[in-house]
Amino acid sequence: MSRIIRGPQARARLSDTFLIQPSRLRWQLAHAAMLGMLASAAIAAEHDTHHHHAEHQSVQLAPMVITGVAQQSPLTVITDPKIPRQPVPASDAGDYLKTIPGFSAVRNGGVNGDPVFRGMFGSRLKLLSNGGEMLGACPNRMDSPSSYISPDTYDRLTVIKGPQSVLWGAGASAATILFERGPEQFSEPDYRIDASLLTGSNGRFDRNLDAAAGSAQGYARLTANSSQADDYEDGNGDTVPSRFDKWNTDVALGWTPDADTLVELTAGRGDGYARYAGRGMDGSQFQRESLGLRFEKTNIGDTFYGVEAQIYYNYADHIMDNYSLRDFVPSGMMMQPMLSRVDRRTLGGRLIGTWQWTDLELKAGVDAQRSEHRKVMNPSLHVNQMVAAAGSDALPWVPDALMHSYGVFGELTWQLGEREKVVSGLRLDLHEATDEREFFNSHHPTLTNPMGMPVSQDWDNPTAGETRRDTLYSGFVRYEEELVSLPATWYAGLGHAERFPDYWELFVSNPGPVGTLQPFDSVRPEKTTQLDVGLQYAKGPLEAWVSAYAGLVEDYILFSYVPGVMPGMLRAEVSNIDATIAGAEAGASYRFAGNWKTEASLAYAWGKNRSDDRAMPQIPPLEGRLGLTYERDNWSASGLWRVAASQGRVAEDQGTVVGKDFDESAGFGVLAVNGAYRLNKHFKLSAGIDNLTDKNYSEHLNLAGSAGFADYGLDPTTRVNEPGRTYWARVDMSF
Repeated sequence: MSRIIRGPQARARLSDTFLIQPSRLRWQLAHAAMLGMLASAAIAAEHDTHHHHAEHQSVQLAPMVITGVAQQSPLTVITDPKIPRQPVPASDAGDYLKTIPGFSAVRNGGVNGDPVFRGMFGSRLKLLSNGGEMLGACPNRMDSPSSYISPDTYDRLTVIKGPQSVLWGAGASAATILFERGPEQFSEPDYRIDASLLTGSNGRFDRNLDAAAGSAQGYARLTANSSQADDYEDGNGDTVPSRFDKWNTDVALGWTPDADTLVELTAGRGDGYARYAGRGMDGSQFQRESLGLRFEKTNIGDTFYGVEAQIYYNYADHIMDNYSLRDFVPSGMMMQPMLSRVDRRTLGGRLIGTWQWTDLELKAGVDAQRSEHRKVMNPSLHVNQMVAAAGSDALPWVPDALMHSYGVFGELTWQLGEREKVVSGLRLDLHEATDEREFFNSHHPTLTNPMGMPVSQDWDNPTAGETRRDTLYSGFVRYEEELVSLPATWYAGLGHAERFPDYWELFVSNPGPVGTLQPFDSVRPEKTTQLDVGLQYAKGPLEAWVSAYAGLVEDYILFSYVPGVMPGMLRAEVSNIDATIAGAEAGASYRFAGNWKTEASLAYAWGKNRSDDRAMPQIPPLEGRLGLTYERDNWSASGLWRVAASQGRVAEDQGTVVGKDFDESAGFGVLAVNGAYRLNKHFKLSAGIDNLTDKNYSEHLNLAGSAGFADYGLDPTTRVNEPGRTYWARVDMSF
């Protein structure tokens, strides 16, 4: 049998998926049965010398557990998300990204944190899975785009820092993040199966399956995973509500009539639930449906090298409630069991061609996207998104927002000489947003209740049915050079990205009373101009890199939280400010004494609100990682010390649609250890202990405890604590 070709040489970036859902119980039994059969088959295959000759001939490196991810080339980070990592292998994309210097996450418990890069959040990060964008529906981003991505089911993760690419859509001012599955390539009828099981503290149990079969003419691929955990305990031994259970299933059918042609149809579905220590409601449904079609043709001619075409459909159906995953406690405006159901339907596509000359390569094309957001609503309540649990199934879906974008782009690489090149790009985007809300709820400009709090009421929406349009520009130019005097490459790039306000900024922020300027009219597009510089060094046992940036952000879109209609309740107001941002990431690794390797990294972000002469909110503190690894033959062992400084630069009651600054934070250091052992060419074992010293700590970017969990000792004015000492073990299998 032939070995499957995977990695950079394989064609990549294929689309998301759609599949009819089997019952939950059936899938649990199917996972267990299939993994059992695969394990038996793998043991038998150990004695079959005719299977997979290429694998017998390949070099078997020592197994490893990832504790940090370094930058491989100017502004680009590439890693394999299938490799186990520490802390405990991630259940969603936001969790995995935290292993990359510069990334953090707005934490809210055990799962579905919202990724932050260099202090930038939300749609400033262009996050794509197989080239398609999966947009969440929750007004509070309980189902952030990263929550629908299971890293173990993807072949490659690529991060492009800063506004230094125009190929993947508009508005990527902070970074472009690509989770990709490569196509399968078989030279003759063959198959492959990869699977893993993980178990850990607090009831953590993950199952993953990635299987493919095919021939030179095509293939079929199945990826399926399930991840679950109970509430965890913090370093004080107190229980933190954080239980979750989620699953995803995707299939891909590929046709390869020749070596230069690919047609692939992808489909998938997923669902789950999660309860949150830092929210007033929990996520009782995260249903995903995806469908994609991709065509790729290469080696067309000497100049016109190839063409790619893709269309994708993603649908999110999300329910949050205050009773199914917690004991219902009447409070505030929720005096009875309530739920909120929202959905979002996104349809997009792109067409891109590649032209090549002696020293030039041009990639140019067009893309488009349509996204509609709806909510289940009681018509008698006009705008109240929360509805009584009883009878909610009979209520109608009501659209509140419709958004379109159309883009044209081009990116040119010019090889100036053997060691020098210039990369530049330009894109033009037309954005449209239609306000489909008939009413909105807001405070009264003069009336207050007996406690002096503003009174809330329903208002006719003055922008109902209106459409706003903006034409925005983005571009960059970057110079890269391999130095003669040093085994190093340096680069400098200047980029500009203009970002249209997203759904949360236009439609979720609390509007003002009728007669005042509404966010739909007032929020201006955000414009980021940023300089990125860096150096990449590699010689012998030493590798080192540094990546620094400084930027000006005009019309930065800021959320401010002010008193609401009930005591202790806050409402969000959105405005534009001007800001300055700067920071750097750096890392190094050194291999000494043959089997020993040490790694270190630092990440720092800084931001200033120039309009108000104060700090920017939600900026993570200085963070460092120091790792030491011993590798020998079929085993490895390593330790990781992660240190975060205190953060004193805060902007109280300002932040994002998810979180806000409410206090300064203390620094902390946590220690983790792990080991990995390869039993044979089919099986690899890995295990680890996170937070070895059982330290009680919390991240700076975090949510405060929900009053609904007061019986757990949570305080609405302090951050939710992170897990205490956590044990985990994982077995990986491949044949």
